[in-house]
Amino acid sequence: MTPRTRQIVQLSAVAVFGLFVGASFLYDLPTGKQMGRTFAATLLQMLSLLPCAFILVALFDVWVSRETVQRHFGQGSGLRGYLWGILLAGMTVGGLYVAFPVAFSLFRKGARLTVIFAYVSFAGVCRIPMTLFEASFMGVPFTGVRLAVSIPLVILTSHFLGRILERRGYAITE
Repeated sequence: MTPRTRQIVQLSAVAVFGLFVGASFLYDLPTGKQMGRTFAATLLQMLSLLPCAFILVALFDVWVSRETVQRHFGQGSGLRGYLWGILLAGMTVGGLYVAFPVAFSLFRKGARLTVIFAYVSFAGVCRIPMTLFEASFMGVPFTGVRLAVSIPLVILTSHFLGRILERRGYAITE
């Protein structure tokens, strides 16, 4: 699919969704109205969070040197790279919206693919606010077991996937 065709398909999907939501409000269809309200709430939440998050990502990109990233996330980092990945992901605000630009910045500065995959996975599993929220509802033992199982599995899968892709010469592109 060419980029122009992809763009037309995407715009068509947005137009069809907009027409459906508009028709739902016009003809009082509760499912479509709820979809529209949920979409609007999510859009407002993203628009309030993303500008600040991207400013922080840009500052990270400018202030953190390539040598620091290579030392802590690069080829010689070993297990320390995964530990830094857990710490960085735990403090990432905005979940995967922010984790992917940070991961790209890490890659450009010399981080290993295995650590980048682990970081992105940890951003979905180990964020501090999410973990505290989960512990308050599900209990500390449940959260502890989930983290004790998730963290080693993330490290193993990211290690194997990263090694396979590094052998094939894979690189993240813009």
